[in-house]
Amino acid sequence: MKNLRPKCTAIEALARAVLGAALLLAGGAAWAGQVVGVVAHLSGPLLDRKADGTVKVLAAKSEVESGDTLVSEKNTYAQIRFIDNGEITLRPGTTFKIENFAYEADKPEGDSAAFSLLKGGLRSITGLLGKRNKEKFSLKTPAATIGIRGTTFIAQWVDASVPMPPVPGAATPVPNGAPGLTPNLAPGLHVAVLEGMIVVTNAGGVQNFPAGQFGYTPSFTMPPVVIPQNPGLKFEPPPVFNGAASGPLASRSEVAQKGGVDCIVR
Repeated sequence: MKNLRPKCTAIEALARAVLGAALLLAGGAAWAGQVVGVVAHLSGPLLDRKADGTVKVLAAKSEVESGDTLVSEKNTYAQIRFIDNGEITLRPGTTFKIENFAYEADKPEGDSAAFSLLKGGLRSITGLLGKRNKEKFSLKTPAATIGIRGTTFIAQWVDASVPMPPVPGAATPVPNGAPGLTPNLAPGLHVAVLEGMIVVTNAGGVQNFPAGQFGYTPSFTMPPVVIPQNPGLKFEPPPVFNGAASGPLASRSEVAQKGGVDCIVR
């Protein structure tokens, strides 16, 4: 009888390879679909584009997963509470992607919080992950990447291509008059730090911004700079989103003159 073992061995190897590939794909799918947070508060429609291309309409208490892209509609504020108790609140007209989020209380070495702000603006409040592994948090924007030092901050990307609708009494249209954006803000990335510190990095340079400061960079090649006072940046979600009274942002110098706290919005 002929020796059939070589042929069997080849078949076994092929089976192992197919099984390994299947397990690898399954592991990737499991990672992409890992639940990382819930919608804590919502004031209007919020769309969720999954990693596989499907789109869902989310409601309060809906789960979000690593790999999701969230789109807040006109007049929609949406607050996402992550499994480490961190919070991201999206303003109207925002597109935000959860690139990779991972957190386990007893495995700090596996921490990851990578996000992308593709359009619009948000407020970020650091959770347990950011407090124990600050270097694992990153928020990419078209103009720079934002890192944290344990903080609460606001970031808004203003697209130069946003239509400029006419304003009564104005000789020329005012930029960023589209829903969810703040009129009169120059195109580029605007930041305001409420607590702690952030570091803004791009090809033009690196700049730290402590609590009470405002910052700006028009593009990825221009260095981030400190703005001495609020250029008109606003973030006014419904009061229930804040857990405290909301109001206009103030600069550090304005606060010092008034003898008050660093910022009113929390």
